Amino acid sequence: MTQPRPGDKRHMGVLRILLGDQLSMGASALDGLDRARDVVLMMEVADETAYVPHHKQKIAFVLSAMRHFAGELTAAGVRVDYVRLDDPANTGSFTGEVMRAAARHAPERIVATWPGEWRVLEAMRSWEALTGAPVEVREDDRFIASRADFARWAGDRKQLRMEFFYREMRRATGLLMEGDAPTGGQWNFDQENRKALPKGVRPPERLRFHPDAVTREVMELVAARCGTHFGDLDSFAWPVTRAQALEALDAFVERSLPFFGDYQDAMKAGEATMFHALLSPALNAGLLDPREACAAAERAYKRREAPLNAVEGFIRQIIGWREYVRGLYWLLMPGYAQGNALEAQRPLPAFYWTGETRMNCMAQAIGDTRANAYAHHIQRLMVTGNFALLAGVRPAEIEAWYLAVYADAYEWVELPNVHGMAIFADGGVMASKPYAASGAYINRMSDYCGGCAYDVKARTGEGACPFNALYWAFLIRNEDRLSRNPRMAMPYRNLASMTGELRDTYRAQAQAFLDRVEANGTDA
Repeated sequence: MTQPRPGDKRHMGVLRILLGDQLSMGASALDGLDRARDVVLMMEVADETAYVPHHKQKIAFVLSAMRHFAGELTAAGVRVDYVRLDDPANTGSFTGEVMRAAARHAPERIVATWPGEWRVLEAMRSWEALTGAPVEVREDDRFIASRADFARWAGDRKQLRMEFFYREMRRATGLLMEGDAPTGGQWNFDQENRKALPKGVRPPERLRFHPDAVTREVMELVAARCGTHFGDLDSFAWPVTRAQALEALDAFVERSLPFFGDYQDAMKAGEATMFHALLSPALNAGLLDPREACAAAERAYKRREAPLNAVEGFIRQIIGWREYVRGLYWLLMPGYAQGNALEAQRPLPAFYWTGETRMNCMAQAIGDTRANAYAHHIQRLMVTGNFALLAGVRPAEIEAWYLAVYADAYEWVELPNVHGMAIFADGGVMASKPYAASGAYINRMSDYCGGCAYDVKARTGEGACPFNALYWAFLIRNEDRLSRNPRMAMPYRNLASMTGELRDTYRAQAQAFLDRVEANGTDA
């Protein structure tokens, strides 16, 4: 890859910016590239490794993927100005490096692709004044729905429900469509996708990509500079090139997609990945295109290699949820992040970082996250997210944790999923009800409870599963806010039938547990 050459201003045209989550030859910043005159600027900067304490594997994944991609650009005859994290002259910020690059190259103009986080967009808006070069920030057309498309769909709707947006996306893409009708006669097969994993069914081994020399060099750099960050680094196995990402997609379609639908909500101790794709880091970094991932799944259905409920569920995750949360983020930011509809004020328990808790479900989910920079969506929503919701953890703290610990986390995808879906901090903009559950749900969908120090069937008393008292205390605490929600009618009918003494017991037990956790950092 080409390194910066001070004072090299010959024949300079456009300075084209590629961020670490824009690693695609089709990135809009590269449209119209003139190989003879233009320069592509890629930057490893300290600010991006540290604005939250990112999992060491996430940092290594992004930096390795960047370096590999820069090499591919150079091999294709593109001039790349690549700034490494350990360059002594590195200013540590995107803005500082854009200013240095503008001074090196004196570009006619600067072109960038729309970023994935509001704070980065705010920085981009300062570049023209700071560099004196016109700045164009182009739409990120790796997404199927543009920001304008989503805004038109949202219009003056009172409720922005994903399901209705998803149907529009199916029509727009033609995926799993028979003319104007959905394949199979219905849009959504989610009711078929909630089975617990039967005994004797073993998920496939994760496809692991062993670090090459580039990745090993990055891992050494991350260990040296970010050694105190959350997470294990030695188990790194992510695809860091487009070729590897395509191999991972093929492996998922062949090995896991046939079972993904039935067991996508299931959890099992020691099985961190189940039948999930683990493609979201590659998708979100630009190594895979969402259209090609969906097309691969649809082909498997048409070849009768995967059932409809599995293929529809996978496609819904991409053209439904992924596109929807991105649209919602850019429609409602920056104010969206400030909401706290349930007035949650507790600090994030320390065991989210240490994993030291007697609650086996939490220990499993956090342990998987520490080892892999990954946990699947039910671990995120119904274990770690559910606990934060029931406990009343401050939105900004739990959101920063999710942003830090997962390899696929960028604010456009993390914030709506946590703020709206997991902790209901937006008051129902995204979800029609809070996803609150007692220990019974976790017991039904996993084998975690069998190996737990707590008794999931005990509602109160010493040794009772904390999720049980926390669930009822949550309903009591939010009765004025939630009891009129039609989808909460059944739990509130059950609450209404309780004696005042039992309600007081639930509240006292939940309060005592949370106070102990806050004081000690753990329930152990």
